[in-house]
Amino acid sequence: MAPSLLGGFTKSLAMTVLSEIGDKTFFAAAILAMRHPRKLVLAGCLSALIVMTALSASLGWVAPNLISRKWTHHVTTLLFFVFGIWSLWEGFKEDGDSEELAEVEAELDAAFKSNKGESKNKSKANDDAKKQQRPFLMQLFSPIFIKAFSITFFGEWGDKSQIATIGLAADENPFGVVLGGIIAQALCTTAAVLGGKSLASQISEKMVELSSGVLFLLFGIMSLLSGPEGGL
Repeated sequence: MAPSLLGGFTKSLAMTVLSEIGDKTFFAAAILAMRHPRKLVLAGCLSALIVMTALSASLGWVAPNLISRKWTHHVTTLLFFVFGIWSLWEGFKEDGDSEELAEVEAELDAAFKSNKGESKNKSKANDDAKKQQRPFLMQLFSPIFIKAFSITFFGEWGDKSQIATIGLAADENPFGVVLGGIIAQALCTTAAVLGGKSLASQISEKMVELSSGVLFLLFGIMSLLSGPEGGL
């Protein structure tokens, strides 16, 4: 029985939303949007996440061609349980404060201070004014877009959400996984950019981790019951 499009879509959508809300890249997008034009930050962050989702799903799609579907299914099931327990453990350790937000903000502050060009408010204002006069497509090649793209892309590389996406695409319909992941990324990133730090500071990392843990364990149980061929 072939993996269903709807199954891959719903699992990817739910997993990505809970993985990205409160993630480092979510906080980075919120902070960057406070200091640079929102549309460029949104374009840069979302482009990186779309590329990462498509790349991860592609790796997952290739996996069953290299290893038997039975083994990829078992590995995916194991990953769900591991990430579920990991997320629950991190959730129970959280004290409720947004430590990750403070950590990301400190890292970005250090990067901004090291860049002398951006530390001068007058020069920055002039640069922004000039960029606003250029067509949006030309602005996509600006340092702001590249910064947002690179911070997001490398921030997601090796993250548990990326590995989970690879495993999900190996066991579910890859197109559904990509579609669900992209829609979820768009929703989360748009919320981060528009809501800014005020929204990010209201997010309970503890609840996000606990919810993610429960979801991963639920996926693991569903995968365990379904079997390699997708039937109960």
